[in-house]
Amino acid sequence: MPVNLSIKNAPDDVVERLRQRAEQNHRSLQGELLAIIEAAAKDAPRRAAGDILAKVRGLGIHTAGDSTQIVRSARDAR
Repeated sequence: MPVNLSIKNAPDDVVERLRQRAEQNHRSLQGELLAIIEAAAKDAPRRAAGDILAKVRGLGIHTAGDSTQIVRSARDAR
């Protein structure tokens, strides 16, 4: 069931920019706000840790040594 939402005390400059954006997209202000909310509420695709690790490794980024030594050096430098 649809729900009515309300935004209170929206700054005038923000409202004006939203009105301009709505006009550029040939929408009403309410239609533009709903499009923004729908885009923000979409679930981002979840990635497995292995996929992220493979992506990082594919970038060819390497640390200057063992991470334990890097942390110790940073801590000892304080």
